[in-house]
Amino acid sequence: MNLIMNSILREGTDMLIFCEECGEKMDIILDQKNATPRHLRCPGCGELLTVKNNIQTASLESPEENLPDSLQFEKGNQPLKRQKVLIVDDSLLIRRAIRRIFEGNNRLEVVGEAANGAQALDLISQVNPDVVTLDVNMPVMDGLTTLKHMMIKTPKPAVMISTLTREGASITFDALKYGAVDFIPKPSQTSGKSLEKQHETIIRKVSLAARVETRAIQYLRSVECEKKSENALPAKRLFALGASEGGYSSLLKIIPLLSPEIRTAFLVILYAEPMYVDAFARYLNEHSRISVLNAKNGDLIEGGTCYLCSGEEYLTVEKSGSSYRLQVSPNPFPNRRGTINMLMMSVAETLTDKSGGAILSGSGFDGLEGLREILRQGGTGIVQHPKTCLCKEMPVFVLNNLSINNIIPDRDIADKINEMDIH
Repeated sequence: MNLIMNSILREGTDMLIFCEECGEKMDIILDQKNATPRHLRCPGCGELLTVKNNIQTASLESPEENLPDSLQFEKGNQPLKRQKVLIVDDSLLIRRAIRRIFEGNNRLEVVGEAANGAQALDLISQVNPDVVTLDVNMPVMDGLTTLKHMMIKTPKPAVMISTLTREGASITFDALKYGAVDFIPKPSQTSGKSLEKQHETIIRKVSLAARVETRAIQYLRSVECEKKSENALPAKRLFALGASEGGYSSLLKIIPLLSPEIRTAFLVILYAEPMYVDAFARYLNEHSRISVLNAKNGDLIEGGTCYLCSGEEYLTVEKSGSSYRLQVSPNPFPNRRGTINMLMMSVAETLTDKSGGAILSGSGFDGLEGLREILRQGGTGIVQHPKTCLCKEMPVFVLNNLSINNIIPDRDIADKINEMDIH
């Protein structure tokens, strides 16, 4: 299938192209002396595409012939298909305010409003939204109960917009566990950010959520959290995971499902403030069958344990006799991203072919060099399938530059790791 893309040739060989499947903008560099097509994945829709070196237009060919019927292709300069939004909030005033935020955006269209979860469940089958915004506290049926029913009956991407869903809050993690794709507090003049910035954030988050493949959304039922053996053994393998935007949701689909008998240790870099990472580690520990801890400098690394660290810190590994220890230090450049690369390179150097790495949902370009080194040492690399990511930028960047065999939806990554640990 050929997908024609609008293109703008910039100075030299820098080309700006727009995917007409999903409207995503991509900035690529083509070698005008080399006619070999370049393979890449669209960060908007996640399709594997081939860009032909043609300065007039860039033609994309997708190897996947059985595309879902739901994918819409827009040709020429026709407007892109707008994403349909259902607003659910018991306050008429809030519903009107959220509607006004979306009315000025040409990518989002409000197709319905509901004052409680019961009304929302009825409306979903009628208006078939691409994304649902949900309040938490509502009469008749609250937001979390609505999420559970929605994910079982008619899964749709959901973004929590509530005064309760703040980063680091337990109720926020509950919402993500029950199937929400993302969260954001309601706009407030006391938040410290201008209302314009808050509105832009809401539009961005809802637009990103609408692109998440519905099959990737699931209600994560609680697992039996019988804690692991008290006599933890040193790790025989190390697996590094890196995530930023959308990482909370991805990790909630992975860490709680890891086997309690696993001998692998997991080191996670999550780009969030340390206080939020600490809160998330406590929440994960309560809902997982393996131990989940905040990474501390000098800790002995034990098998069947997950160590979380903020992207604002450097996390590396050092050999200590027949075991391994964590090295945690402040990041002297907190505004620069590179801590995932640093962790993965350290794991690759220390464990060689017993190392592993996974790049999850996130913005930015960290992780490529670290995962490359893990693969070079004979370790295992995994990339979360872009269609299941809230933010596809980091996984797509890696897939554009590395040959990866394991491109896996987040809901299946734990099974893959559990299987690897047995062998």
